[in-house]
Amino acid sequence: MADSKPDQVSEEQQQLFCSELPPKVNSFGYWVWKKGPLKRSLPLLQMQMIFILGAIHMFHSGLKRFGVPMLISEILAGILLGQSGLGRIDEVQMFMTVDSQHIIGTLGIFGYTLFMFLIGVKMDMSMISTTGKKALAVGILSLVAPLIITLPVAVVLWQAWINHGSYFPYIAVTHCLTPFPVIASLLADLKILNSELGRLALSSAIVSDLFSIFLTIATIVAKTGGQVSKERAMINMISSVVFLLVVVYVLRPAMFWVVAQTPEGRPVKNAYLYAIILGLFFCGLSSDFFGQYSIFGAFIFGLTVPDGPPLGSALVEKLESLLSLVLMPIFMVTCAMRANLWWVPSREMLDDALANFIILFVSLIAKVGACYIPLVRYCNMARKDALALGLIMCAKGNVNVATQSFVKDSGLYDDKVFGILLAGTALNAGFVPFLVKKLYDPSRKYAGYQKRNIMHCKHNSELRILACVHEQDGVTSIINLLNASNPNRDNPISIYVLHLIELVGRASPVFISHDIQKRTVSNHSYSEHIILAMNRYQRSHEGGATAHVFTAISPPKLMHEDTCTLALNKLAVFIVIPFHRKWNYISGSLESDEQRIRNFNCSVLDMAPCSIGILVDRGQLGRSASKSVFIAVIFLGGNDDRESLAYATRMASGANVSLTVAHLLPMEDKKTNGWENILDDESIKDIKHGNVGFEGVNYIQKVVKDGPQTALAVRSMANEYDLIIVGRRQGLESSLTSGLTEWSEYPELGTLGDLLAASDLESNPSVLVVQQQRKL
Repeated sequence: MADSKPDQVSEEQQQLFCSELPPKVNSFGYWVWKKGPLKRSLPLLQMQMIFILGAIHMFHSGLKRFGVPMLISEILAGILLGQSGLGRIDEVQMFMTVDSQHIIGTLGIFGYTLFMFLIGVKMDMSMISTTGKKALAVGILSLVAPLIITLPVAVVLWQAWINHGSYFPYIAVTHCLTPFPVIASLLADLKILNSELGRLALSSAIVSDLFSIFLTIATIVAKTGGQVSKERAMINMISSVVFLLVVVYVLRPAMFWVVAQTPEGRPVKNAYLYAIILGLFFCGLSSDFFGQYSIFGAFIFGLTVPDGPPLGSALVEKLESLLSLVLMPIFMVTCAMRANLWWVPSREMLDDALANFIILFVSLIAKVGACYIPLVRYCNMARKDALALGLIMCAKGNVNVATQSFVKDSGLYDDKVFGILLAGTALNAGFVPFLVKKLYDPSRKYAGYQKRNIMHCKHNSELRILACVHEQDGVTSIINLLNASNPNRDNPISIYVLHLIELVGRASPVFISHDIQKRTVSNHSYSEHIILAMNRYQRSHEGGATAHVFTAISPPKLMHEDTCTLALNKLAVFIVIPFHRKWNYISGSLESDEQRIRNFNCSVLDMAPCSIGILVDRGQLGRSASKSVFIAVIFLGGNDDRESLAYATRMASGANVSLTVAHLLPMEDKKTNGWENILDDESIKDIKHGNVGFEGVNYIQKVVKDGPQTALAVRSMANEYDLIIVGRRQGLESSLTSGLTEWSEYPELGTLGDLLAASDLESNPSVLVVQQQRKL
């Protein structure tokens, strides 16, 4: 079939093919119909999908170990199956014929339409109003500065060197764009989505992308105005404005009405989801009618859906898997299949390739410079961080490939030039993540230059504690621990509660600082019960405790970043994190076992800038029939045990606290560290001789032979106390724990913590496993 624009396509590119009408979908088998099942559309589509998805995973299985992104595997698969590779072989052309590619191509563009819709759903528009001056400046400069520098270069190359390079200005514009989906995907792959640099990059990308959208709309309107009458161009422009007004004043309020009709914690009704899907198709069709691509309408409609639960997350959960695993890979491969890298190197083509890479290189340098110079000179950002941010803003991905493909469809350049552009995009997608990894290490900021632990806090100084909760009812365990910590005017506590929520249905992480002083709580608050509980706690300990509540919505793999960053910013000396297993307080049976929480705990233990405590809440702490709280510290020696003793000593200042320190000593002291023994003796000296100044502090000394005797001694104490505090003691070898380490189920709890958290333990004391600050 000839192209609809023969004046823009050479005779060699035009092809004539015939289609059988009515179209045949199903095959009756090879033996019934000798032309073969691949002559029917459904078997042919299935065969194409098998080859496409198989080729992608064949490449990615070998490349992923080198950190190569999936996009490069998709491009390589397209080149392999397209006219630059196996598509030149007759046997392969049998199932990759020209008249069959419109089916798989339509499926691919449908997937890209859904992709842009979900990008709109995930995009948090509230970030625009809260974007700081730094992100606003970076977002604008990263688009405007490259345009100002690259466009003149493209025009000079066209006018002075490549006479047929009329498409160079369009190429320059596409290189200057900063697609938000590409930046968000890159940050997620690098696991810096909610780091300080990642948040700045996301905010800047939103600003830049919105300016890019307006620039793209203006370009399409201008291009349409040159091809149709002025009246038709005016109608298209008015239609676009009317569509945007309907979206803002009709569809957006309708989405909030759907959210209001959905009870908290209940799923969105399927009828609402069906209506939204129909609205997606209608908006895509409408944008086609007034001269815009259908993806424009889908993206704008996606922006009307409130991100996150319940509506945004419901749509993402239903569409994301099919889209990311099947439809988008097919779209990327079908785009790459149309690139032609099989050309004889001629002077003309080499000049084209060199000119295109000059434009790409100039745009990259201009964009990096536009980010680097202001951030280093005026914002005092570290040079490596500023350079990493500039490279992130230069990243290219699936949106860039799609844009280049659409521009090719408009007839501005042929498949050979498209192949050159595709190669440049692949090189960018491979090198940018590698360079960013080398330049930016988010964990280095957690390395402390001062001691942030309880043991080195000044006497009667404010104790800053950061407590993490994953569910709102988890705040009860934290309050019980805080009550046992004896907050008063002489020993004040400043508690920072961080509510961690999994990121679903939005692209950018969210960090909210709640005002605990407000008496009213928003109906849409993510942490309403936590805010109310901490408000009551603060009022009940007037002058002795101050409470602050934060909400962090981020991917589970990156939640530790929010935790460690908040601890660093608030100068916390102790982080309390919940154990990943939860028991029923009445029956004692296991209720939940969350592996993602365990992974989070292990990450915090590795990266925390201060001391940490893992709280194993078995229901005993805060639920004793008497008002007294019975606490025990099992002291074997070492940094962690000294830290746990320091915390317990602070607790013992309370009149209702009874503290017992059980000092376990080995029967034979061989090859012990003399300096460590001196530190242990110094820390326990006052308690041993009764000089702590508090009543209700008891000291017990036991000599044990080996690990089994230690286990018996520890288990015999479990029934007598509400809370038992132990040190993690990672990496410390001692005859006191010999033979126990090999049986530990949860190494993050240490030997004694694992023993006390065992399921076969008949009693149910709460356990606090302490690790002293490591990052020094």
